[in-house]
Amino acid sequence: MTISRRALLGAGAACGLLTACGSNTGRGTGGSADGKVTLDHWYHQYGESGTEAAVRRYAAAYGKAKVSVQWRPGNYDQQTAAALLTSSGPDVFEVNGPTLDQIQGGQVADLTALFDGVRDDFNPAVLAPKTYDGRIWGVPQVVDTQFLYYRKSLLRDAGVRPPGSLDELVDAAKALTRNTVKGLFLGNDGGAGVLGGTPLYAAGLSLVTDDGRAGFDDPAAARTLGKLRQLYTDKSLLLGAPSDWSDPSAFVQGLTAMQWSGLWALPAVQKAFGDDFGVLPFPKDGPGGKPSVPVGAYAAAVSTRSKHRAEAEAYVKWLWVERADFQEDFALSYGFHIPARLSLAKKAAKLRQGAAAEVVRLVTEDGYAQPLLWTPTMQSAYQDALSRIIKDGASPDSEMKSVIRKTNDELQRVKKR
Repeated sequence: MTISRRALLGAGAACGLLTACGSNTGRGTGGSADGKVTLDHWYHQYGESGTEAAVRRYAAAYGKAKVSVQWRPGNYDQQTAAALLTSSGPDVFEVNGPTLDQIQGGQVADLTALFDGVRDDFNPAVLAPKTYDGRIWGVPQVVDTQFLYYRKSLLRDAGVRPPGSLDELVDAAKALTRNTVKGLFLGNDGGAGVLGGTPLYAAGLSLVTDDGRAGFDDPAAARTLGKLRQLYTDKSLLLGAPSDWSDPSAFVQGLTAMQWSGLWALPAVQKAFGDDFGVLPFPKDGPGGKPSVPVGAYAAAVSTRSKHRAEAEAYVKWLWVERADFQEDFALSYGFHIPARLSLAKKAAKLRQGAAAEVVRLVTEDGYAQPLLWTPTMQSAYQDALSRIIKDGASPDSEMKSVIRKTNDELQRVKKR
């Protein structure tokens, strides 16, 4: 999502990376003393205290197989991409995807059957990029999202309403910039790194259309991105903050009246300000625009190289479809996330009131996820152009025309594979 991870390692480096990880992958021999099969389940290393103990507890509670949890520090995405090319990889693994390469390469199992009777209960925004050719390749675990925090008292004192359009955001940021306080913080690069396609969706566009073409081949794209440049030239943006956008410190310390950050920051913001803050989507722009809220989700996937695919799929269904108690615990007991199941998000006590409830509403009504067909090549071209527009004053129109050409060429290449 706009919430993106590191690029996957190419197949050519697979052997070297596995050697670096050690010859002992931890993979079981396939059985245990009590006759149950052994499944290896890989997770990336979370920074949230208690998460590792929790996933080990979930695994221990499964009665139909012995589940060995591996907590993998370092560059997890590269480790996993390399391991999937071998017979020594995981049976079940957490993935920021699966990627199109993994799906088209036959590395991940089709998990569509696991959703029988419950597919409509999964947040459609995060389920969409797990879906290809009508089949589902990963089970979303939680929903993470980004949005705009604002100080109610600072806006009130300045006579500024919470912005409902991008023009209003530009005006509000300028009006709120006073003395040592800046109006808005979008990251130390002015928003080029974190915003991604969010402004395009706010203009009523998309990154990739349903028929597989660049979804921003429209004058509205240049118009909207030009307004991000205006924020920069107005000197309304906080730049050079001690911590970047993902940390709410700049907002909490009063360096900015509004900040773009994530749901994970909400407990710290609430502790600092009580009820003196609100949350907003990225505001709509233009007559065809709509509020935009980027979302993303790690998923549980099954390797096609697993010697126990049926057992692995049964375990994934048990943990991420059937065990609602574990799913809610994973989302809200060790950090602050939204369960991927709509029914769980609706009833979870920590999400039923205040700003948290508003975020759930925004995600449900306005959430979008980076599409599966949006490859790292497209992302790099777009993000470089966005940086030139915001920081260097490059022409939004010419920059977008170039990105559109590159995107359509890349989409043609991807569809021919």
